[in-house]
Parts: sequence; structure tokens; C-alpha cells
Amino acid sequence: MTNSLFNLSGKVAAVSGAASGMGRAMLLALAEAGADVVAIDLNQEGARGVAREIKELGQKCHVAKCDVSNPDDIRAMFESIDEAFGCIDFLGNVAGEAVREKPEKIQLKDIESSWRNLVLGRFCCCQEAGRRMLARGKGSIVNIGSLASVTALGRGHIGYSMAMGAVAQMTRELSTEWAHRGVRVNAILPAQVMNDGLQKRIDADPGIRDRFLSGIPSRRFGHPDDIRGLSVFLASDASSWITGALIPMDGGNLAQNAGGSHGNETFKE
Repeated sequence: MTNSLFNLSGKVAAVSGAASGMGRAMLLALAEAGADVVAIDLNQEGARGVAREIKELGQKCHVAKCDVSNPDDIRAMFESIDEAFGCIDFLGNVAGEAVREKPEKIQLKDIESSWRNLVLGRFCCCQEAGRRMLARGKGSIVNIGSLASVTALGRGHIGYSMAMGAVAQMTRELSTEWAHRGVRVNAILPAQVMNDGLQKRIDADPGIRDRFLSGIPSRRFGHPDDIRGLSVFLASDASSWITGALIPMDGGNLAQNAGGSHGNETFKE
């Protein structure tokens, strides 16, 4: 039985990017904690697959198709949530992608595309969920940011990092505006979480693996399931006085100085 402090029974939780990766892991964790859920994704086959898993847990799951770069899609999706459940208690903004290219080469249309996916879409989702939560005087929103929200990555991440920096400040501003009205807004900042995209990059350039791991004291990449506990915590009453936080999920990456060493590495004074 779920500890009452983390029990999400009676709550409705919506997560974008729910068909795979961290979105899927987040949605399953919330359902296992007792929430009825909304699986938001363009990949309807994948979303229906996770919905079947959730229904086997005994929870309700509404599947919603949505392009998170399109405000009209987002508004229609929230109207479908109104029809399915009549309320929303938690929103996880996970979906969105960016174009990688060197700053001197990237096209402005690709900067705009990255911004629409990661900033405009996240804000529109926050606005729609926030309006509904404010009307009830309670709710929790989690934006997925990145270590690129607060540090520079290089390697052609200019569009991504600019957008993720905006996500961090959006989270702080929304928290400041809404905290006194019962709505909390936080962000999770992952380091490298293993997914198909990262695996393809490693396959194309095996040296990337060791370069990335050299900055992660835990000596492993993240796994989508690493987000499960943090998601339930931020959705639950256990985090009732936590808002405006940017929480690293990074195996110690952000804590380690760029010239630091970890583990049993040999060194000379």
C-alpha cells in the first residue's frame, strides 16, 4: 500500500511524451501511486500501449494526441481532459525536441522550432493546466529542463540550451506568481539519460561515451526509471512546501568541477 504521504489516489495526472522514455516512466510511476492519468503523445500506438499497462494497475488512462509545439493542439487536448476527468492535479511537461547545430551555422527556423517545442509549448501547457489548478486552489506542475538550463554544453546545443534556460526561468516565474494560490511549479534537470537518440550518437562516435561519463561521478548514464520517485514526490503532498526548485537528476554531474576527478582515479599532487 502506498505511504499516505505519497498517495496520489483521487488525483488526475497528465504527462506529455508518455509513449516512451522519461514520460512513460513518469506516467507509470504516478499511476502506481494511485493517480488516474492522461497519456499525451503524438505516438498514439505507444501511448495506447502504456495505457494498457496502466489499466492493468486498476487506474483510468485517457490517451490524448498532441503536438506540443502547436497551441491549438494543446488547448484541444486540455478540453479533452476536462471531458474525461473534469480536473487536473498534476502536469508533467516532458515532450519536446531541439535541433543541434553550431551557432554560426544553425538556421533561424531551427532556433524557432526548438523554441516552439521546448518553451512556447511548455508555457502553453502550464498556462492551460495552471488556469484549471488555480480555479481549484491546488496543483503541481513539473517542467523537464536540462543541465543545459543552468550550464553550457557546447557541441551544437545552442538552440537547446537557449530554450532550456528559458524553461528554468519560466518555472521560477510561474512559481512566484502562483505559489500563494496553491499551485506549485518545479523543474527536473536531467543529465544524459539513455535513450535511442543518445545510443545512436554513441554508436556513431564511441568516444562520446567516456567523455560524458567522465563528468558523472556515479559512473553511469541515467535511465528513464530514475525519474519515477522524484515524479511521485513532486506530485504528492510530500513536497507541499517545495516550489520554484530546479532539481538536478544527474548522478552528481552538476556538483563536480570541470577539472575534478571521481572514483578511484589515480592522480599526482
